[in-house]
Amino acid sequence: MKIIITLIFLGISLFIQNAAFALLAGIFLSFIQELPLNFITKKVGSKILQTGIVLLGGSISLTTVIELNGAYLPWISLFVVAIFSAGILVGKLLGVDKKQAYLLASGAAICGGTAIAAVAPSIRAKPEDLTTSLSIIFLLNAIAVITFPLVSLWLGLTQEQFGAWAALAIHDTASVVGAASVIGFDSVEVAATLKLARTLWIVPLVIFSAWYFSSEKKGSGFPLFVVFFIFAVGLNTLLDPSEDVLFALKLLNKNFLLTGLFCIGTQIDRQALRLISIRPLLLALALWCAVIPSSLWIVTSI
Repeated sequence: MKIIITLIFLGISLFIQNAAFALLAGIFLSFIQELPLNFITKKVGSKILQTGIVLLGGSISLTTVIELNGAYLPWISLFVVAIFSAGILVGKLLGVDKKQAYLLASGAAICGGTAIAAVAPSIRAKPEDLTTSLSIIFLLNAIAVITFPLVSLWLGLTQEQFGAWAALAIHDTASVVGAASVIGFDSVEVAATLKLARTLWIVPLVIFSAWYFSSEKKGSGFPLFVVFFIFAVGLNTLLDPSEDVLFALKLLNKNFLLTGLFCIGTQIDRQALRLISIRPLLLALALWCAVIPSSLWIVTSI
């Protein structure tokens, strides 16, 4: 019965074709159905989102990637280092556990849950710290997907400006692309390209973390979907697909993203929210309050 209700909710989300609605539908379903931890939407959500991002790479040329990153990469690098450093400092001032603060700073600076999951083994984080950090990031991502497009309309941002702002200010790649998809495909193209450049910072972060915490677990934790995205961009440049093929890729991309966001929404349940304590939440909110206006200033200044 839960599968049938889930398919109905998903079908409505795909019909509406709105990222915020898909995410909210997933959250609503998780609250009224109390889905088990091994429910299919909770197991495949991230994989579906990552597949959608790879499909997006097939519709973006290498020229576009180089042009965008040439303008924004120095700012992205400065931004990542500044936010990570601020997270460690503010966490200490708030009395947040050192490893908990490190996880939240990593997520806020780079790519949310992906960075947190990659760093956790390197610093030997406690399971409860990992769960709390992921729950906070999921909650903020949900808020971002719903509110950022509304703020963009109020501020009158162009599609490129919003895509860049989302790439800098929203944590997870999927939520960045989901929010940008509400504005338009040009915004999605900018958001995905810049966010994946930001994601590359996972590699030096994990290496530094393993050294700093003297961990024996030194796996890179690098998300493979970034490699596949770059490969898809290379194929687009090499094959120069027709407009019909590009249209099909964009359509597939959007439906994969909507399905993935719906699945991610089902992960935000009562149990996850109960795990959130006040000090880590204050740290995450403090970082976000710094990230949102500073990243907006960057994208409107370039």
